[in-house]
Amino acid sequence: MINRIKREVVMGVKTVYMFPGQGSQSVGMRARLGAMTEEQSELFSEADRLLGFSLTRLIDEGPEEDLTRTSNAQPALLVMGIAFAHALDARGEKADIVMGHSLGEYAALTHGGVIDFSDALRIVRRRGELMEKAVKDAPGKMAAVIGADPEKLRALIDVCAGGGVLETANFNSPSQVVLSGETAAVDRAIEAVNRDGIGRAVELNVAGPFHSSLMRPAAEEFDRFLQDFNFSPPGPGFIDNVTGIMERDPSRIKEKLVLQLSNPVQWERSVLTARDAGAEIFIESGPGTVLAGLVKRIARDRKTVSGEKILNPA
Repeated sequence: MINRIKREVVMGVKTVYMFPGQGSQSVGMRARLGAMTEEQSELFSEADRLLGFSLTRLIDEGPEEDLTRTSNAQPALLVMGIAFAHALDARGEKADIVMGHSLGEYAALTHGGVIDFSDALRIVRRRGELMEKAVKDAPGKMAAVIGADPEKLRALIDVCAGGGVLETANFNSPSQVVLSGETAAVDRAIEAVNRDGIGRAVELNVAGPFHSSLMRPAAEEFDRFLQDFNFSPPGPGFIDNVTGIMERDPSRIKEKLVLQLSNPVQWERSVLTARDAGAEIFIESGPGTVLAGLVKRIARDRKTVSGEKILNPA
């Protein structure tokens, strides 16, 4: 098997680097990078120094419950995404467009030159801490819904909310959305979807009701925190989660990162935007194959591949 994707000599053909978000972490995931380069090792060492503890050891050895903590998982996945991107670049790939799913936006922005690595690490660490605090004040959960008719699901959400919070958090593909909200409301929705045959609902193993209005207190504090950081225009094209369109203005990117905390991820729209901009190849720059799988359902005529396959050829 070839260890990189051969580029087609076609005018306007572009490659997308996609960076996965929280939930992709696992103990030992650095092994998915293949043979570590000196540059990658230095990246992890710098993260350890900036954070004041060994993130590298946590990634390599766990325990799982500590790695899964939002304030740890977010910097861990940031470093992993960037390390994947560096390795892909070294093999001759090149990102014409960058985009990330939720947390993955920060790796996309770092690789795209909008924020530097040390700032990105500080930002995602604080973002994770604020999200943990918001969950303590307003606990909740999330659930994936697969194969549901959109109109029937909207009606079900209104009923199951019961006056509380139950919202669509991710538009992942034509056949998959994610619900987020208060625990009781999400539980009612899971039961109703499966009982009434509307689709299939599965609770997600996440720490809280992310991308819902319950995260607004975290977003307000995060907005104040972000004001101290300088953002630059992206080098490659950048597609944001909140609108699913190209964004080049640094101030607008910063605003959208704040909005992202309490608004849905427009992943399907983002993929279609990349496709319409000439993207032919979508590479998942991080652990796992979740995003590559989603792209296959959205843009079936495009090439999709996991970075793991490129870096670890059979």
